Amino acid sequence: MAKFLTGNKLNHELSQLLERADEEIILISPFIKLHDRYASILRTKKDNQKLRVIIVFGKNEDDYSKSMKKEDFEFFKEFPNIQIRYEKRLHAKYYSSESAAILTSMNLYSYSQDNNIEAGVMAKATLLSNITGVVGEDSFDTQALEYFKRVIEQSDLLFNKIPKFDKGRLGTGFMKKYLGSEIQTDLLSDFFINRNKYDSTKQEIKIEKQKKDITEKSKSNSNGYCIRTGKEIPFNVNKPLSYEAYKSWNIYGDVDYAEKYCHFSGESSYGKTSVRKPILKKNWKKAKEKFNL
Repeated sequence: MAKFLTGNKLNHELSQLLERADEEIILISPFIKLHDRYASILRTKKDNQKLRVIIVFGKNEDDYSKSMKKEDFEFFKEFPNIQIRYEKRLHAKYYSSESAAILTSMNLYSYSQDNNIEAGVMAKATLLSNITGVVGEDSFDTQALEYFKRVIEQSDLLFNKIPKFDKGRLGTGFMKKYLGSEIQTDLLSDFFINRNKYDSTKQEIKIEKQKKDITEKSKSNSNGYCIRTGKEIPFNVNKPLSYEAYKSWNIYGDVDYAEKYCHFSGESSYGKTSVRKPILKKNWKKAKEKFNL
């Protein structure tokens, strides 16, 4: 049965969830900055190579450090069996183990846990229900687990570390010998080590874009209009779409696809404009005179 949690009870149950985990921990939160209480609990799990840890964070696509702190990444990457993943659209927060799951408003962020008004819903000892048959397929925890499995699968893998075992002992009746863990994917270490380089590159790109925008504006005596959205853009018959509209149009790239607005006047074209013919026929003479076409 699901249980409603708030305040200290929510923090307590999340602590218990982490403390009792032996097989799997899933932490899904847009922002991650570990509170000391959670870091202390997780630290006791670092020697358990059988414990699978999956972390998904989100937001701040241009600067991961705003969503996950470097010190937390350094902490997590010491675990022997861990994935760290990224989903730019992530807003949900979900924490689970093999025996409990919490769906909540609370980020895995120390400020949230100490200061915000947060609430959540928890289901205990039912995440294996699809195997044991304890509850039905439509239960809260089963639906939540299946949904967040899809979130995990669709997210981008940034760090992956897996344990290696002595294959020679398989099938002998003895416990497999742990040989150590191997990092198979790491797109985060370089980012955090060379953050200044990334920041510098982003700044250079931003400056170049600003220069390009200024150049484009100086070439035109007046604004034009995006033929798909009607938004004001620099007048350019060769580029009659805004950047966002262009990305959508470019999926098929049909120059004769009917659009909604006139690039010259901004008025509705009722499908009579396209990338090939961005200006309504009645406005063509005025556009030629004004822009020396």
